[in-house]
Amino acid sequence: MEYLKRISLFAYILAQSFTSAAQKSISQVWVADQKNGTYTNPILHADYSDPDVVGVDGDFYMTSSSFNAAPGLPILHSRDLVNWQLINYALPRQFPDEVFSIPQHGNGVWAPSIRYHNNEFYIFWGDPDQGIFRIKTKDPRGEWDEPVLVFKAKGAIDPCPLWDDDGNAYLVHGWAGSRAGVKSLLTVHRMNVEATQVLDAGKHVFDGHENHPTVEGSKFYKRNGYYYIFAPAGGVSTGWQLILRSKNVYGPYEEQVVLEQGSTLINGPHQGAWVATGQGEDWFFHFQDKDVYGRVVHLQPISWKNDWPVMGKDFDNNGIGEPVLAYTKPKVDLIYPIATPPETDEFNTDTLGIQWQWQANPNVMWSAQIRGKEYLRLFSIKPETRQPNLWMTPNLLLQKFPSPQFTATTLVKLEPEEATTGKRAGLMIFGMHYATLTLTHDKDGFFIEQTQALDAENGADEFTNEVKRIATNTAYFKVEVSAPDATCRFSYSEDGKAFKKIGKAFTAKPGKWVGAKVGIFSVSSLDAKRGGYADFDFFRIIK
Repeated sequence: MEYLKRISLFAYILAQSFTSAAQKSISQVWVADQKNGTYTNPILHADYSDPDVVGVDGDFYMTSSSFNAAPGLPILHSRDLVNWQLINYALPRQFPDEVFSIPQHGNGVWAPSIRYHNNEFYIFWGDPDQGIFRIKTKDPRGEWDEPVLVFKAKGAIDPCPLWDDDGNAYLVHGWAGSRAGVKSLLTVHRMNVEATQVLDAGKHVFDGHENHPTVEGSKFYKRNGYYYIFAPAGGVSTGWQLILRSKNVYGPYEEQVVLEQGSTLINGPHQGAWVATGQGEDWFFHFQDKDVYGRVVHLQPISWKNDWPVMGKDFDNNGIGEPVLAYTKPKVDLIYPIATPPETDEFNTDTLGIQWQWQANPNVMWSAQIRGKEYLRLFSIKPETRQPNLWMTPNLLLQKFPSPQFTATTLVKLEPEEATTGKRAGLMIFGMHYATLTLTHDKDGFFIEQTQALDAENGADEFTNEVKRIATNTAYFKVEVSAPDATCRFSYSEDGKAFKKIGKAFTAKPGKWVGAKVGIFSVSSLDAKRGGYADFDFFRIIK
């Protein structure tokens, strides 16, 4: 026993070398690994919606929908399926660039799949307005190649490739009714082996209209001579996980529901990835739609019975699996340290923290980080046209809500330069409703506003709840987000110690197909003189 303990300790120390960077960014607000050989769901309490995962030689890589945010297609890495680091984005800018130079809320990257074939990583995704794209790389931490339009079709979404044993390649996908006019269909195409184009118009292989409405999110696998299509149905917040299987790629397909909410509190468990660890275990990643908190990621055990996957646990004994809330961690080769995606950013380097995304393809003139300065400078950017609120502002710097309850703080210094009015910067909670804590100015000096815009998506005006004058151009801002409904309360301080509440409590709302976000901004009114900027000393997520 003592020998085994020494081996485990050695394994832990060795594993530190793989994840030293992760040790600097462990979340204070959500950690799934319980440090006792178990984990709790969700493993990521953040909006990594429509997750897909691939395993290669003990390394696991995850990607997810990113919609209009840039950079897009996040790449996360894990060695044990529970502890995940955010390591890259496969899509530095949304494609095509000119379309995504302004916010395209809810459009862009939908439900990607990630695969490994012939020593290369591939990601396929559907853009509902353009068709199905793919990119590839030999190194998921490095640069990915330019997007290739594999199938031009309005409404084609949720694609997944399959390279068959006989050398043929196939692509399965679903349809967005909002663009195609019809949904609840799955279609299979022949594809060239280079994965640059489909070779036919495709054949529908499954129609879910009667029993599985809104079937989508298709993932293609082959096992023991069966072709499998894993496909969720029933809608993101209320649906179930459907499995289709056939001995022929075009069917006919048998069907079986293998995961549902059942007696649990985990609604709509579906759409994700089947992964084998190499240690004789199989696992399934899926999301749970938690509204304002986004589609958070769960991990379920899989067993196999008569060549059908059995997911989670059948608590209500109806023959269909239900999601577990806690479970024993997967068996892997080493004991790996705790790791989480980063949240806090001290702005002490010349590069933004990897957790940040803009609302559209970024412009290099929006911000600056100069080595040795140890702050982020956001310039006071004017809108292209007069806007009632910030919904269509591209230069909002945002990140995902990291847990049900957290506090975000920042220190901002506003330099309006020549302008007497019109420059403002601050902290924000963003969704279809949003709220800000804003530092701004007029001819008499500086003041703080707590503002909100309800129904911002539909052009509602932003209005001010409370105003407070301050003596200088610098302020500490704080927003406290509380569970269960993401109630947000703002406060400010002039010395970083004594905080004063300001404004009204605000209930955060999700964005378009995404959860609410938290972040910072610096903008100018259309009529103000050019110039001006705001310096942010840090951005911290704490309990």
